This record gives sequence, C-alpha cells and structure tokens, in this order.
Amino acid sequence: MADQILVIGIAGGSGSGKTTLMKNLMRSFGEDITVLSHDNYYRAHDDLPFEQRSKLNYDHPDAFETDLMIEHLKELKEGRSIECPIYDYTIHNRTDETVTVVPKPVIIVEGILIFENKALCDLMDMKIFVDTDADIRLIRRIRRDVAKRGRSLESVLIQYETTVKPMHEQFVEPSKKNADLVVLEGGKNLVALEMITSQIRRHLEHRGEERLVSLPEETDD
Repeated sequence: MADQILVIGIAGGSGSGKTTLMKNLMRSFGEDITVLSHDNYYRAHDDLPFEQRSKLNYDHPDAFETDLMIEHLKELKEGRSIECPIYDYTIHNRTDETVTVVPKPVIIVEGILIFENKALCDLMDMKIFVDTDADIRLIRRIRRDVAKRGRSLESVLIQYETTVKPMHEQFVEPSKKNADLVVLEGGKNLVALEMITSQIRRHLEHRGEERLVSLPEETDD
C-alpha cells in the first residue's frame, strides 16, 4: 500500500497565473512534488495536416484524453510510475515520446478544465481555482504564445475570439464552483500562497510522523 499522497488541483483560465502559483510551490517543496499537466493529454491528431490541427478547438473538454489522465493519476496515487504523453504546442500535436512520472508525496494536477470532470475532481484532496481578470489573461496569453509557442499575434487573437473566450465562459468559469479555494491573481497572492504552503507542510510532517511510527522496533538479536 502506497504512503498517503496529497493531490492538489490547480485550475483557472488560460493565462490566469496557474504556472506562477505552481512554480512558487515547487520552489518550496520541489523534491516532494510531482506535476501532472492536463495539456499533455491533448488528443493526438496524426491523421490531420498541420493546417487543420491549428484550427481545432483546444478549449473544449473533448479535446483532452481525460480518461487516460484519470487512469494515470490513480496509478500515481497507488505508488506506481506512469508514462505521460508529451504535447508539442508548435505542431499542435502529441509527440511520439513519453516522460516517466514518478509518484511523490504531493501531486499537483493543473489545467484549465480539470474541475469540469467530476471523476477527476473526486481524486483531488484540494481544489484551487486561480481567478484573474480577462484582459490580463489575454495579455499574458499573447506574450506566452508568441514568445514560446511560435504563434503569430493574429493567430492568437483569432483563437481567443473563436474558442478560448467562449469555451472559458461555457466550461472553465462554471467549474469554479467545484473549487475549495478561489485565489485572485494566482502566484502573486501571498496570503493564499501561505495557506496552501502550510497545508502541504502539515501533510509532509504528518506523513513523516506516520513513517516513524510504522518503523519496526530494534531488537537485541
């Protein structure tokens, strides 16, 4: 039986600050945290040419192979490693490679739509929704997609208008009701960060105490 693992979900709109919050937690507990990103579970579209793949709706729940993510999260909670798919934003498709993800005391599950799926939510111990103004999210998305994902400004704006914004309003924003904690401005919210940090610290301390109690007593044999 695997040691108890704390699963923390971090959701919110694209550009809300999920990654900043996650990086702040990694700075404090990096060796004890495994990250599972919903984006890596975008469905493969090897049958479609690049131009068609670039026009798909990547902000709808059906764009993800969430059942596989659920299966992988269950494996990690049982203490078993998984082979996580790798998604390449520059080609709008999965690569042929995978990365080995090992279970650790804390698993962070992150993505825009992770709270939309009840079965996935049920595997989480703590659900955090990062809530940020839409204009700020759009600016961050433009900077990220142009600089890191090889997109043009025009393509980012078209995608935002046709899929990102309507899907946010239809699926992401309503999923906020499933959160245990709503964090304004993501990683910049130091009060919320301290609350989450304290929760993780208590979990790790409790886990350490349980391990000490379970150690066999020494004998004089």
